Amino acid sequence: MAEVGLAFLSASLSVLFDRMASPEVVGFMQGRKPTEVLLRNLKNAMRSVKFVLEDAEEKQHTDSFVKGWVDDLKDVIYDAEDILDEIATEALQRKLDAESSTTALEKVLDCISNTFLDTFVNEVEPKIEEVLDRLDSLVKEKDFMGLQAVGVGGKQYPDQNQRLSTSYVSEFDTFGRDEDKKKVIDLLLSSDARGNEMFVIAIVGMGGIGKTTLAQMAYNDSRVQQHFNLKIWFCVSEEFDVPKVEKSIIDQAETSSARSTEDPEQLQVTLKKSLMGKKFLLVLDDVWSEKPIHREFLGQLLQYGARGSTILVTTRNGSVALAMHAIETHHLKLLLKNDCWSLFEKHAFRNGSSDADPKIKEIGTQIVKKCKGLPLAIKAIGNLLWSESNVKRWTNILKSNLWDLTMEGTYILPALRLSYKYLPSYLKRCFAYCSIFPKDHIFKKDELVLLWMAEGFLQQSEIETMEEVGNHCFDALVSRSLFQQSSRETNSGFVMHDLINDLAKFVAGQFGTDSLKKIVKMTRYVSYFGNSWCTFQDIEADLLKAKQLRTFLALRFSTVRHWENKMQWTILCLRVLSLRYIGFEITKLPDSIGEMKYLRYLDVSSGSFNRLPDSICNLCNLQTLKLSWCSDLDRLPRDMWKLINLRHLEIDSTLKLKEEMPIKMGRLNCLQTLSKFIVSKHDSASGSSIGELGKLKNLRGELSIEKLQNVRSADDALDASLKDKVYLEQLALLWDIPQEELGISESQRGVLENLQPHKNLKSLKISYYSGKSFPDWIGGLTSLSELELINCKYCSALPPLGHLPFLEKLYINGLDGVVTVGPEFYGNSSNSKMKSFGSLKFLRLRNMSNLKNWLHSGVHLPSLDQLEISNCQHFEGSLSIDSFPVLTSMKIIRCDNLESVALAKQDEHDGLLSKLKILLIYGCKKCELPMHRQYSSLEELYLTDCCDSLTSFPLDLFPNLKSFRIEGCRNLQSLEQHGGDLVISKIGIWRCPKFVSFPKGGLRAPNLAMSSLKDCESLRLMPDKMHILLPSLYYLELVNCPEVESFPEEGLPSNLKNIKILTCKKLIANPWKETLPRIEWLEIGGDKSEDHVESFPGELLLPTTLTYLYIESIGNLKSLDKEGFQHLTSLVELWIIDCRKLRYMPEEGFPASLRFLLIEKCDRVLKEELESKKGKEWLKVARVPNIMIYGILIQGDYREWLWSGICARRYEYEDAFEFEQLLPYEYY
Repeated sequence: MAEVGLAFLSASLSVLFDRMASPEVVGFMQGRKPTEVLLRNLKNAMRSVKFVLEDAEEKQHTDSFVKGWVDDLKDVIYDAEDILDEIATEALQRKLDAESSTTALEKVLDCISNTFLDTFVNEVEPKIEEVLDRLDSLVKEKDFMGLQAVGVGGKQYPDQNQRLSTSYVSEFDTFGRDEDKKKVIDLLLSSDARGNEMFVIAIVGMGGIGKTTLAQMAYNDSRVQQHFNLKIWFCVSEEFDVPKVEKSIIDQAETSSARSTEDPEQLQVTLKKSLMGKKFLLVLDDVWSEKPIHREFLGQLLQYGARGSTILVTTRNGSVALAMHAIETHHLKLLLKNDCWSLFEKHAFRNGSSDADPKIKEIGTQIVKKCKGLPLAIKAIGNLLWSESNVKRWTNILKSNLWDLTMEGTYILPALRLSYKYLPSYLKRCFAYCSIFPKDHIFKKDELVLLWMAEGFLQQSEIETMEEVGNHCFDALVSRSLFQQSSRETNSGFVMHDLINDLAKFVAGQFGTDSLKKIVKMTRYVSYFGNSWCTFQDIEADLLKAKQLRTFLALRFSTVRHWENKMQWTILCLRVLSLRYIGFEITKLPDSIGEMKYLRYLDVSSGSFNRLPDSICNLCNLQTLKLSWCSDLDRLPRDMWKLINLRHLEIDSTLKLKEEMPIKMGRLNCLQTLSKFIVSKHDSASGSSIGELGKLKNLRGELSIEKLQNVRSADDALDASLKDKVYLEQLALLWDIPQEELGISESQRGVLENLQPHKNLKSLKISYYSGKSFPDWIGGLTSLSELELINCKYCSALPPLGHLPFLEKLYINGLDGVVTVGPEFYGNSSNSKMKSFGSLKFLRLRNMSNLKNWLHSGVHLPSLDQLEISNCQHFEGSLSIDSFPVLTSMKIIRCDNLESVALAKQDEHDGLLSKLKILLIYGCKKCELPMHRQYSSLEELYLTDCCDSLTSFPLDLFPNLKSFRIEGCRNLQSLEQHGGDLVISKIGIWRCPKFVSFPKGGLRAPNLAMSSLKDCESLRLMPDKMHILLPSLYYLELVNCPEVESFPEEGLPSNLKNIKILTCKKLIANPWKETLPRIEWLEIGGDKSEDHVESFPGELLLPTTLTYLYIESIGNLKSLDKEGFQHLTSLVELWIIDCRKLRYMPEEGFPASLRFLLIEKCDRVLKEELESKKGKEWLKVARVPNIMIYGILIQGDYREWLWSGICARRYEYEDAFEFEQLLPYEYY
């Protein structure tokens, strides 16, 4: 294994030699003989140790002195690099000072400052001498230890033929797992038969055996996808972080109403809403915990979901499966001999077959045998040998002593050791740097490349940028299976297998760590995966152990206070400083940050500061500056132009940054990323005109140009040279919202004409443009995939776009001048039948105040998946989807004159609705939905303030409907059902004053989980046979249904857990006696004027399972009955709101289980007694741990209230039937 560590050391020496030969170092030291001699001696000394490295490999694992010698050598190399960086930085700074000397006086002062150059030389020479002394000592020690010189080499450049992996599980990664796959899938598909039993399945096996691959195979199987409504994947790893699991579930549920949050209370609300009523599959990959609390967490998740929900766990430890109460455990075995060879063949040979060379096949067979049936080892060694035809190389790998080397205290597979050993030297430090990532940490390709670049691992060539070199390095590590696509993030996230992570940590040794507690003097790279709350003092002592720290990388959101006061560290040699996840605590960056002169990467995203210190412009080495989401940042420093090495400036989502860009931005000629450019006024001496953009020839990615009203003329716009920016992919051209009506602007038309981008552009946004028409070049952007035209109110016609071959998303908003969308929009002058927008998937027409007609008859949009038309008040006639054969989602919002939605031709049986799943009609008062055919594909239907002619809703026409809400349908009287069972899981009927009945004989909906009835003033009876026909119902809401007198005599469904009854006067007045099942949550309330309920619960028999009770606005309520509460041994929370006559608590007090009591707006005397903690009523409640009266906590801990279940559930159920997640943001 020592050979692996020394290969890393050889790569470090190669980088050091490159630095010594750099133009900055050579040029600066030229003619300064003493320093030149010292550097030459340093280089010679380094060479003398380089050639003994392979010999040291043979002795390190048996000789602790050799190991110590290697670590000391690494440390010296790092220190030598620091000295060379110091020299290069001094040279660069002097060059900048000379260029900025403009006046005669400044030039004289500059000459004087040069006389002090010897001061710097005098400071740096002792440092070189000190490193030489240490190196000389190591040279002598190598002779003492008998290390012999052996040649060291390695491939220096990426192999462009190296095969790259894909983001999916390859078919040939699944050899020998067919039976395993079948067994696991059969288990998953049998979940429905288990009833309400906690359904946890475990896959158990050693590390690298393929547990994750098997889980992915099952997860991606089409039968499994059809069986579950929702699938979620989460990699747990060694720390079972429950909040992280919850947030991941919420994020993957893909509902915008289910946004993850840091607030524990809201997290519970959102989590349950994300899972409720859904049959889900949750894969928890790589679980280590055996704690009962985590088993209970899994049980809670399964309770949230529908029957058949399943959790699949992968783990190395069988005891974890037992601890999680897995009902089935599948033990994954090593691969059989033939499967091992098949897997190896696919990874090692270019054509997937070894038939070409019998000798290589013979050696390969022996190599595979050494992998001992472990798939990860086979893939790693196969990737190492891929397309290798040299028999000697195969023989060397077969006979390597690394196969036999054991490592005490760790488990690094021999195949992985070999895979690292034979990495080209340019990759070794890149890989070792990843030791700072915790296990299962997801990292992004682009970000890691920038970190490598900051550390000096990447050298720019004549034909490739450093970023491109870094991309090749990353791809090479992916191709060797050292990095793999994360199953949690399909687009850009990568992870390292646990065993690969162990290898990286071994290679880096004490020089890189993911734990502050492991920092030692030699540590150069560290990540912080910290606590939620701490101060800088809590981590400062650990940080200061490392005297020459190069990387500090915060990787998890945490609150670290007092950074700005403590940032004057001795770690001024930092190359990377990332405070992104703790940036919101930083209200000011100290001036001392300008002393970190080696800094190349600074990430203070989400910071709370409004200015950067001017000293930041002294960081002449800075390559990457990330300021995204710094919401208070309002200005950039004036001398930003001095950051001549800056390549990436990320200032997106800086909403207050509206002032002009600093002067001379065009001097930043290395700049590749510039999120935003704010044009200065033409007479400004403090900002950059749009012409500065023309000098930034390397811009790529995303660019937003703001305040275009400041561009004086079309000629000035031409100076931006956007047409020459080949690598620009996303462009936003933004004028400010005009403060007054200015009318049509011909000058803006000329400006926009000359801002033509390169045809490679993929995304374009134009906002508040005041020209009368769009330039022709928009229709010529043949690579465009997304286009937004926002508030261009004077444009009378849309540009011709239908012929753009790759356009997928089109947003048109606020084009008040457009009256008709016609043939010109499709790119054709006639209205003949034609195919347009061949790739268009999403189309939104919004706030088109004068739009009357959309002429789409005879036009075919073959790929349109989602259509939204909103706030087009004059849009008239009917809307037909004949032209949209694959439409899955249609939303029509506030189109007052729209009369009907023609979803299919009348003579069609199958219709054009074979794909449509979501239909929303909102606030279209004249609109009707035809009810003469079946809508078999619809899964979600939302009708609000429309369809006034509808008196009875025929559920049978919607056989696959899962979520249905109808609101404000003034003439709706009933629901009809004549066929079989429905699959619907959620029904809401709101503001339907004439609604009186459910289907005769009952509503047959076995999957119905939630039902909400609001403002149905005429409704008298609940559905018949609820206890039989609605077995899955767990939430029932009745609000302002005053004529409902009782629940069905035969009772409510046994699965019902939550009931909300508000302003249902007759229902509250009638005792329910035995009708309540095992209710856990009850909210009950009146309308303040009711005078018939004086005590609670009175004759109402509350079930013993009741956990949360919420009482509100019962106007004449005076007392709580002792008989009604003592048997409630599960009651945890009681809230009483706005019962102004309430005077007495239960005589016997509350059950011992009650932990939270909240009272708002009760009788004045009761309030005073409780607040003073005196009197008879106080004695009745004094045992309750947490008591809040009128918003004041009089007993207990505020932190306990964060976990209030009533808070959580009220938010959850109030939102359960809202469909605002389907509406544009301005509607809620």
